[in-house]
Amino acid sequence: MINTRDIIIADEGFIDKSKIRAMNLNILDDRGAYNLTVNKQIANQLGLVKLTEQAFTLADDTEQIIDIVGPVDIVFENRETTCRAVLLPGDTEPLLGQIPLEDMDVILLPLEEKMIVNPKSPYMARKELR
Repeated sequence: MINTRDIIIADEGFIDKSKIRAMNLNILDDRGAYNLTVNKQIANQLGLVKLTEQAFTLADDTEQIIDIVGPVDIVFENRETTCRAVLLPGDTEPLLGQIPLEDMDVILLPLEEKMIVNPKSPYMARKELR
């Protein structure tokens, strides 16, 4: 994951590219989630800022207002996407949900516990606009 704002200000010459905040993560992909989620530790390390807040229904059917942070770039092999992240408390395990998964055009192999680039489009992410 990479702080998208850092990429932009580095490209504009305001900071050196070596100052771009990034980190490598093993992240759980979750077909049941829509968004990327990160915990406070990850958000702080990447320097992600609060963009807005949204209401979410939790697993126990309670509703909670949760901060949305970002933007963040996610890079996997030859794929990347830019998105916002739902900020979860403490050291909650981050999740990679459907929106970033589909944007990167990757395939999940649950039995092998891995994610791969879509073999039907190995060189570039492909989407439908219909």
